[in-house]
Amino acid sequence: MGCDGGTIPKRHELVKGPKKVEKVDKNAELAAKWKHCALSQEKLRRPIVACELGKLYNKDAVIEYLLDKSAERPNAEAVTHIRGIKDIKELNLTDNPEWEGERSNIKGDKYEDVHCGMFICPVVGLEMNGRHRFCYLQTCGCVFSDRALKEVKTEICHKCGDPFKEEDVIVLNGTKEDVEKLREKMEERRAKTKTKKSKKTKAAEAVSTPQESKGNTQSPQEDTATGASVQNGGEAGQLAVAGSSGSSGSSKVTKSSTAPGSKRSIQEMKEKSEAFKSLFTSHSSAKRTKEQTSNWVTHTPYHF
Repeated sequence: MGCDGGTIPKRHELVKGPKKVEKVDKNAELAAKWKHCALSQEKLRRPIVACELGKLYNKDAVIEYLLDKSAERPNAEAVTHIRGIKDIKELNLTDNPEWEGERSNIKGDKYEDVHCGMFICPVVGLEMNGRHRFCYLQTCGCVFSDRALKEVKTEICHKCGDPFKEEDVIVLNGTKEDVEKLREKMEERRAKTKTKKSKKTKAAEAVSTPQESKGNTQSPQEDTATGASVQNGGEAGQLAVAGSSGSSGSSKVTKSSTAPGSKRSIQEMKEKSEAFKSLFTSHSSAKRTKEQTSNWVTHTPYHF
C-alpha cells in the first residue's frame, strides 16, 4: 500500500467526490452593484443615472447604447427596457466626506474599508454601500435612505423642496420582488401615456375635420370672387370705390350673374348705367383720336 518514501495515501486523495459549488462573495456583489455601472461594468462616475427599475448607470454608457443598439454588449439585457433618454433620471447625489477613492495610496500598511460608500444620505448620514436601503425620487432625482423617508414623513423633498408622491419613490438596487413591482408600475405608467396620446390625436382629428369641411363650403364663393376680380383686370380698386358710394347691390348682381371661368367686360353689362360705365378706361369717352394725343408726356396721360 505504500508509495515512494513509505507514504500512505488517504481516502480523499484517491477517491474524488463532487465539486463544491462556488459561492458568490457578498462583498464583491455589493461592490459591483453600488460602485459599478450595470451596463459597462465600469466604475460609477458623475453624471450617474438610474432607470425605472432602480439600476445605476453611467450616463455616457447609456447614451452610447441608445445611439447604437445593434452593437454587442455583455450586459445588454440590463437596458432592454430603456427606450430613450426620457426613461432614465440623472441622480442628485451627496458626496461622502470620508471617501478617498483613487486618491488613497494603499501600500499594505493601511486598513482598507471595503464597505465605505462614495455617497451618503443627506438626512440621516447613512452610507450608500448596499447595507442600507436607498431610494430616489423621479421628480427631482434626489437620493435618500429609506429610513429617512420613513422617519421624516413629508410630501416635499428634503434636499430641493420639490413636491412628490409615493408613486415617485423608486428603490435603488432592490430585491427581485422590488424589481417586479417596479416593472408593473412602469408598464402601467407607459400604458397611461399611450392612452393619453391616442386621445389627444383623436381630439386633434375631430377639430381638424369640421374646419376642413367649412373651408370646402366657402371655397366656391371665394373662387367666384377671385374670378370676377381677374376678369375686370386692374379695375378692382375702382369697383371697390364705386361699391362704397352706393353700388354694392349692383356689384352683388354681377358676381352672381357671372359664371366662374367666363370673361365679361363691364361695358357689355346691360344692367349698368352709362354714368357707371364712363368711370372706366374701356368706355368710348375715354378713348382719344390721334389728333388729340400729344407728343409729350404729361403728369396724367388723360389730361388734354
